[in-house]
Amino acid sequence: MAPLTADSDVLAVQRGDKDAFASLLSRYQNRLYRYLLRWVHEPATAEDLFQQTWLRVMERARSYDPRRPFEGWLFGVAHNAAIDHLRRRQPESLDEPLPSGETRGELAASNEVGVLEQLLAQERAGLVIAALAELPTAFREVLTLRFEEEMKLEEIAVAIELPLGTVKTRLHRALKALRRVLEAESGTGTTS
Repeated sequence: MAPLTADSDVLAVQRGDKDAFASLLSRYQNRLYRYLLRWVHEPATAEDLFQQTWLRVMERARSYDPRRPFEGWLFGVAHNAAIDHLRRRQPESLDEPLPSGETRGELAASNEVGVLEQLLAQERAGLVIAALAELPTAFREVLTLRFEEEMKLEEIAVAIELPLGTVKTRLHRALKALRRVLEAESGTGTTS
């Protein structure tokens, strides 16, 4: 028996196979949750959106077109759930502290390295996360999908329902904006 792939799992889900759904959930749960957490910065909210995403996937499985990449479709469903949430929430500031009291840098820290390495990684992650928070949502999203989720540009275009050229332009502009913010924060900015 050949191992199941995402495509075969999706086709099985369309037929109502709960085991195939569990396989898809297992395959994408960490990446999808991380993606949603980058959007909302609140673990509890990210968990709620994660569950909403999978409920929508179950509800809309029959409308999925198997000729298109499943990953792009899945992240598109998550994208829409996050957008809906953010529209309802109307945040005061992207820099507000998390409800847990933790900083974004603390959430990004790794427990598997030495203390000095952990502190340095935490500081770097904190700088990048703080810089990302200063960027417009559209820039944060494309950077997260490309570099954290390692999605191809074509998959990103499907996920956020934009033309490939727009995704390329947005990624280029997002990288330039991120570089400017990081240079400004570190005091190494160049005048151009």
